[in-house]
Amino acid sequence: MSEHTPDAASSDSDAAEESRRQVLYWRLLARMFDHEEQPALEAASVAIVEDIGLPPALLDPSVSVDNLVQRFPDLRDELAGLMAPGDDDQRVRRAALVSKLLLNVMATGSGSVTATQLADWQQDAGWLKRALGDEGAGELSGVLSGLEGDLVSRMRLREVLADPVLARQLTPSMSLIEQLLRDKANLSGVALANAKALIRRYVDEVAEVLRTQVEQTSAGTIDRSVPPKRVFRNLDLDRTIWKNLTNWDPDEERLYVDRLFYRQTAKRTTPARLIVVVDQSGSMVDSMVNCTILASIFAGLPKVDVHLIAYDTRALDLTPWVHDPFEVLLRTKLGGGNDGPVAMAMARPKITDPRNTVLVWISDFYEFDRSQPLFDGIQAVHRSGVKFIPVGSVNSSGHESVNPWFRQRFKALGTPVISGHIRKLVFELKNFLD
Repeated sequence: MSEHTPDAASSDSDAAEESRRQVLYWRLLARMFDHEEQPALEAASVAIVEDIGLPPALLDPSVSVDNLVQRFPDLRDELAGLMAPGDDDQRVRRAALVSKLLLNVMATGSGSVTATQLADWQQDAGWLKRALGDEGAGELSGVLSGLEGDLVSRMRLREVLADPVLARQLTPSMSLIEQLLRDKANLSGVALANAKALIRRYVDEVAEVLRTQVEQTSAGTIDRSVPPKRVFRNLDLDRTIWKNLTNWDPDEERLYVDRLFYRQTAKRTTPARLIVVVDQSGSMVDSMVNCTILASIFAGLPKVDVHLIAYDTRALDLTPWVHDPFEVLLRTKLGGGNDGPVAMAMARPKITDPRNTVLVWISDFYEFDRSQPLFDGIQAVHRSGVKFIPVGSVNSSGHESVNPWFRQRFKALGTPVISGHIRKLVFELKNFLD
């Protein structure tokens, strides 16, 4: 009779573990593409989760993650750090939990969606983001936004908004705000009031996040052309000692100082003008919302004169309402084509002191037959001394798509398109404005 070695036993155990993981993932794929249960896979999966000490409710896609955690509190911390590196002996358990998150978030079904279903999905998506971490969630943000947008479009939003009880179940998000802004002309009475309340909530929440980013971003360079104030608090003691070392008297052990040195602290004294031009066509909704809020934050800073222009085939000067992004958004009309030169014609008269002006242009720059006229206008503004900042997107994920024709020419002009997280734009603005 052959001897069963420890290595062989370990190999058999690993194979068994891998088989159980495969069963759970095959079940996940089956349920993703076919909502009908596969009896064999379901029975095998139930046996696996019970064997590893997890509740069978984990396999029920109708049970939200929040509901699951309320019933089984020990799962809270485990789900929060699910994608972090872990021990190999937890692979099956991890596969079961990952399957739960993915199935609840990715398998959105078909047909109409209720306010409760949307709220549950948003909470489940939040659990998945936390499990993925910042980097992983950022990579998946485009997919999640698309899924949420589909759910919102399948919801009878007007009916939900007309019912105060159902409206209170809605959690504001970019997908929901986009739908509200597109449909606001068709809303009235209670539905319109509830829509405005949701928009206001979302604006306030995003503003708080962006305001924190603006406050935390390092300031720009010190203005070296302004002499330092000769006051004690600006005295650079280390430099003063170093520069006067030749006056050291070794006999008296005393340093004689014949010149004091002060730190440079002066910053911009002339108010800077910030002109924000944003494309409000259908592909730029996320940017329209975020840059409107960002413009209002900078408008609240001292010595910053902010102007806001939105455009599609027409240009709209929203400067009178720049301090209130909620009012700005209610005045926008999302959708339509692009006519950048029309927006440039509105922006150029606002440039009175080119070297003290920054022009932020937020667009995907798909202008078609208007591309050359727009670029000619941008090039002229840049050469006049204006700090020109082209931005492909202003959103939380950093996803953007910019016309390659413009991208190449901006790079040659020395003004490459800002891509990525909104913090990049905040940093650029702070460096210019401070």
